[in-house]
Amino acid sequence: MSKTQQAAIDDMVAGLATEQSPDWSLRQRLALGCRILGMQGHGSGLSGQFTARGPEPETMWTLPYGLGFEQVKASDYMLVDRDLKVIEGKGMPNMANRFHIHVYRVRPDVQSIVHTHPPYSSALSMIGEPLKVSHMDTTMFYEDVAFLPTWPGVPFGDEEGEIISEAIGDKNAILLAHHGQLCACGTVEEAAIMAMFFEKAARLQLLAMSAGTIQDLEPEHARAAHDYRLKPEPLGATFHYYARRALRADPDCLG
Repeated sequence: MSKTQQAAIDDMVAGLATEQSPDWSLRQRLALGCRILGMQGHGSGLSGQFTARGPEPETMWTLPYGLGFEQVKASDYMLVDRDLKVIEGKGMPNMANRFHIHVYRVRPDVQSIVHTHPPYSSALSMIGEPLKVSHMDTTMFYEDVAFLPTWPGVPFGDEEGEIISEAIGDKNAILLAHHGQLCACGTVEEAAIMAMFFEKAARLQLLAMSAGTIQDLEPEHARAAHDYRLKPEPLGATFHYYARRALRADPDCLG
């Protein structure tokens, strides 16, 4: 990357950092993340999971089973323990959320996890192809996405949690064979935007594979783009854009 390019990026980041961010609570940001992903085709009925680390070890915020992303309100979120017993809130948690606890346990840097079964990511997971990053819009995944080539079954037990948490390693994302995508990130905003762009990356890959051979990115440029895309300021600006759209559709989701 040239000095001119780096200076332009630094100026842009500085400008984004001066914008006033809404004072949303953790549960409000989770609800907005769900609404954003619901609008982007990640709902898949009741298969979507968007969680956040809880205030105490081995706890997390999760949704009651039976709610789709497009229905979620901030007040729906429940605090559960490692056995998915409800500490705060009402409802029955999705037993498939158990493997999130395993990821939180081995990755202290992870504060929020999104796991969904959107159509293009699911289709890519069916053909045994890892995610291929070859477009500037998807460089947040460059050298930062793992692949689990076998399906360990529905992730209800501890074994599946151990397999998935080991397979993702130190990456921010993973494609799960015959299953879907997972993003494990440092903030709710990052998890939401990465999950959204995971589906875009999968769609682009399938379209490109149908037309020809996907070409590799130049590593130096790709790594620089990866680092920029994952800065809090661009992630926050992107999240706020989609959050505004979600709030226009249903402002009550913050309730």
